[in-house]
Amino acid sequence: MEKFIAVAGNIGVGKSTLVKLLSEVLGWTPFYEPVTENPYLTDFYADMQTWAFHSQVYFLMRRLHIHRQLMKMNGSVIQDRSVYEDAEIFAHNLHRQNAISDRDYATYRELYQVLVEFLPPPDLVLYLRASVPTLLERISKRGRDYEKTISPEYLADLNTLYENWIEHFALCPILTIPCDNLDYVAKPRHLELIVNKVKEILIGKAEVRFDL
Repeated sequence: MEKFIAVAGNIGVGKSTLVKLLSEVLGWTPFYEPVTENPYLTDFYADMQTWAFHSQVYFLMRRLHIHRQLMKMNGSVIQDRSVYEDAEIFAHNLHRQNAISDRDYATYRELYQVLVEFLPPPDLVLYLRASVPTLLERISKRGRDYEKTISPEYLADLNTLYENWIEHFALCPILTIPCDNLDYVAKPRHLELIVNKVKEILIGKAEVRFDL
């Protein structure tokens, strides 16, 4: 494998879309988040207290499986959501909300920490930052039934955890992309800006942490 980029960000921010566009422009292999494959997801959104732990363990397992697959690739790859977000954002938030018990959360964290020790980090993380109104608008447009009950408060809590995680993440360079202001779908020059900055960071010509 040559280069490994992970695209991180809240629900509905546009990760899959950017992964698709970048993979087409750069000629890299995309690895998408297995959202629709999670058999617990619909139940989770209907009853977080009962299904949160099951859903997070499934996501962690799938993310680790994908991480192992992409490590075997010969060319460069772009991953839709990193393994770190499952634990540092979503499982953490569910524990804070008492949807995951202390006992289950301790088990989950131990499993996560042991497994992540064996995983090489990305060469670059693209962090897509967006306000709650932007996230709600995009979630509404894509029309997934199981996402209709997602509250603004839930998204706001995730945004707070994302900002804290990004601030302390030191395993690789980070490029923060302000998605309230950039439209890389409708405006090709915005996508070009992101592509050029990615290339500069990967060859060491840009700052390790850079906000577009």
